[in-house]
Amino acid sequence: MIFAEKLKKERKDKGWSQDELAEKLFVSRQSVSKWENGQNYPSIEILIKLSDLFNVTIDELLRSDQELTEKVIKDSKQLAHPKLKALFDVLFLIGLVLLIVKIVIIILNKFTSLDMTLYGGSFFWNFGPLIVMIGSGIGSGVVKDKYKEE
Repeated sequence: MIFAEKLKKERKDKGWSQDELAEKLFVSRQSVSKWENGQNYPSIEILIKLSDLFNVTIDELLRSDQELTEKVIKDSKQLAHPKLKALFDVLFLIGLVLLIVKIVIIILNKFTSLDMTLYGGSFFWNFGPLIVMIGSGIGSGVVKDKYKEE
């Protein structure tokens, strides 16, 4: 049984109209209609709510339709991608800030009478920003390739 048929059957077994189900899910009646006609699929959040409402497992809902299963897998990859991408972007910015701090301190020491010291050792300040920036760039590329649309 495909998802559309299963959804319609479960809704009718509960004695609910499309409007009533839509209200419970906080979606439009048109969305429910499209799901039941196989024109569209719900998000993973809606699938979880449907599972709870109908007292069926998510597995029962997903395994009923291969196309829906593929959509959920694709959606989950896209949810993971922005979080990992944001992590690598933050690491890159940290490396950039460290590099800017080093350059500003060098300039201030050269053109003013200030004698500021960079704590942490010369290796950290010479190679740290570069290592962090290159590492985050590589990580970002790997994430992009891994979650690329297929």
